[in-house]
Amino acid sequence: MKTLAISVKERQNVGKTNTRALRNQGNVPCVLYGGEKQVTFYAHENDFRKIVYTPDVFVVELNIDGAKTRAIMQDIQFHPVTDKILHIDFLEVFDNKPITVSIPVILNGIAIGVKDGGNLMVRRSKIITKGLINNLPDAIELNIEHLKIGMFTYIKDVNIEGCEFLAPGNSVIVGVKTARAAIEELVVEEEGEEGEEVATTDGEAEAPKAEGEAPKPE
Repeated sequence: MKTLAISVKERQNVGKTNTRALRNQGNVPCVLYGGEKQVTFYAHENDFRKIVYTPDVFVVELNIDGAKTRAIMQDIQFHPVTDKILHIDFLEVFDNKPITVSIPVILNGIAIGVKDGGNLMVRRSKIITKGLINNLPDAIELNIEHLKIGMFTYIKDVNIEGCEFLAPGNSVIVGVKTARAAIEELVVEEEGEEGEEVATTDGEAEAPKAEGEAPKPE
């Protein structure tokens, strides 16, 4: 899995006044949990751009005033108007402790069905995956060249050693439909009818947080 090193500073005060001052200076308040103790820290918002504005998942090597810790970004809050980063949660990771992350899906090739006039329907751009940090891939790559019209690739069709997918095996990842079927399905989705596949399109839920997580500091 990709890694990125970020040097951060531990927070000595966690009150609202201190939080407001940090944000006014362009810094982002953060919290690290999952280890022996919860740690609050901050860094400039520019230091987080590579892990925030990308579909990729990074193992972040946090250097907290000289103490190095490996973690993954678990949750992030944005300002509702400006989209500025307000707060980030990090989960400390260990070689022998499974974690759960949303791994992006990469589609390789052009489906036969698309060449024959069908429409490619992507149902999952990410898949929630559980496993040890050293077993988790950067991305889940699928070759779709063999897909004809009416064919689909399901969760049960994907197998990565050491990884468990937290979605039903019959959940669709990608498929090819006729143009007419694709239009009819789009109408159904716009009318708000719920289906097994629709609920997971692009808006896949964030990975669940570790049990016993402490409340977020100000």
